[in-house]
Amino acid sequence: MRKYISLKNKIEKTALVKVEPFKQQIRKTNPHKHNNYFEIIYLSEGTGFHTIDQSVFSIITPTVFFIRKEQVHFWDITSKPKGFVVLLKKEFLQASLDYKLRDLLSQLSHITCLKINEPQNIDALFQLLVSEKDFTVTEGLLKALLAKIIARSTPFSTSVNKSDTITLFQDFLKQTDNLHNSVAYYAQRLQISPQKLNAICRKTHQQSASEILGEHIIDEAKRQLLYSDNSVSEIAYNLNFSDSSYFIKYFKRYMGITPKAFREI
Repeated sequence: MRKYISLKNKIEKTALVKVEPFKQQIRKTNPHKHNNYFEIIYLSEGTGFHTIDQSVFSIITPTVFFIRKEQVHFWDITSKPKGFVVLLKKEFLQASLDYKLRDLLSQLSHITCLKINEPQNIDALFQLLVSEKDFTVTEGLLKALLAKIIARSTPFSTSVNKSDTITLFQDFLKQTDNLHNSVAYYAQRLQISPQKLNAICRKTHQQSASEILGEHIIDEAKRQLLYSDNSVSEIAYNLNFSDSSYFIKYFKRYMGITPKAFREI
């Protein structure tokens, strides 16, 4: 029987950020999403595997995982883990006036896993964050932590600084419960022409707006096919396709197989 995606909420309703040690009793978990927060997981000890969407990562410590709210993930840990977890709501950034902190988070928000080469002081910063309650101090500690993670991790290529338009476009696409297969729909929400949105996407990501949109739609379709009992017709409806036959053709164009065949793999 196919498992449903559970929705976990590990942060209080009124809290904007939460930092705590990684629970050492965690070994195996079922596929789940997070309830409206970005999660940063640092492991200094532990072995096993971490699956995020369709990617399986071997846990080679020290390492950091970044999990967006729309992603499905689960653990298969084979030895005692040690580390820390940061839960960060969007409202935290909205309340923050530290633009450097926002920039650091923007750099990391589209990365899934980083190998830490020099972990010195990273544990200490996490430990300070666990007990800190002052918002301003938390901002400073979090900024220092993210800067050290970037500086001491395996090199990765950073994308061109995103304009407000491309950032807002991607924010809309993260609202996976209301995806629309229409560049014109998002251009209208951004109050620009589809041609302008396409030009911005090509300049920033070397992809057309429809290609970026298509990746989000296909990722969400795969999540629902893998982790829900929704029929193909129901998934097509959830993704705002006019009919299931169009959705099937769309999915096959990207994946080379039908949704039903993908589910049965």
